[in-house]
Amino acid sequence: MPDLLVKLYDLPPAGEATTPLPGTVRRAFAAERRLICDWVAAEFGNGWASECEASFARSPVTCFLALDAYEAVGFACYDATARGMFGPTGVRLRDRGRGFGRALLMACLRDMAVQGYAYAVIGGAGSTQFYQQAAGATVIENSTPGFYRGMLKVR
Repeated sequence: MPDLLVKLYDLPPAGEATTPLPGTVRRAFAAERRLICDWVAAEFGNGWASECEASFARSPVTCFLALDAYEAVGFACYDATARGMFGPTGVRLRDRGRGFGRALLMACLRDMAVQGYAYAVIGGAGSTQFYQQAAGATVIENSTPGFYRGMLKVR
């Protein structure tokens, strides 16, 4: 899976919504760290939970949540794996296809732009087509396995 590059200064305007979101996307509160990281571990695994936890060490917190009726349905982080990188991100299975993933992505990318970043790297992108359509991402040639090479694997 290749890494992708997004020009943050060339994002679509915030008012360009595709479909109305059935819930809310917002920055996580520091007081929610344990709840969110435990939820991420249960839904997506300990690796992503560790990265999510790192996003709570940033100021401001670099974790965003998608909520539907006060229930977490998705999350997205940046500056968790490395500075300037978007991810990890996930939407629970039964809520995929409802617009939460795109809303989380755009919330993080816009926040990165506000924080002064010109570009974002999406590491090991699982769906290049999604990121290309949503944010104009381009593939970084020869980026597999990229930053994640040599990462500890538990068997």
